[in-house]
Amino acid sequence: MDELPDVAATGVDGQPLRLLDLPRPLVVYFYPKDDTPGCTREAQDFSALADDFAAAGVHVLGVSRDSVAKHEKFTAKHDLRVALASDLDGQVTEAFGVWGEKQMYGRTYMGIERATFLFDRDGKLAGEWRKVKVPGHAVAVLEAARQL
Repeated sequence: MDELPDVAATGVDGQPLRLLDLPRPLVVYFYPKDDTPGCTREAQDFSALADDFAAAGVHVLGVSRDSVAKHEKFTAKHDLRVALASDLDGQVTEAFGVWGEKQMYGRTYMGIERATFLFDRDGKLAGEWRKVKVPGHAVAVLEAARQL
């Protein structure tokens, strides 16, 4: 993938959220599930840097396959300051290639790979992080975004 795909998720208002219509530069980060330890920490880390991303002119969007209602509870519970979107039909996770087979505790299942993508003002891919480890990740993405 070299540029932002023309796909839509569902925003927290329940309306379609077309990625091409979002302000750029744009960070799209994918995470497996609301309110789990790693996903909560990642959302909190991006939220803690929300003002820094805004100062750099960068929009941040977190995407999972959780429902809009779960996103609303997750956002309220942890006072998140980043936008979240639901990919209920899997269109967005498929387009980004982050939906696939995973293993945990000897069990194989389908799920979202923790991954982040940074797009420049023209919608061109400027950074990609796969199999993300949460500690320090949001800071690394911010630093890359500031270089745009």
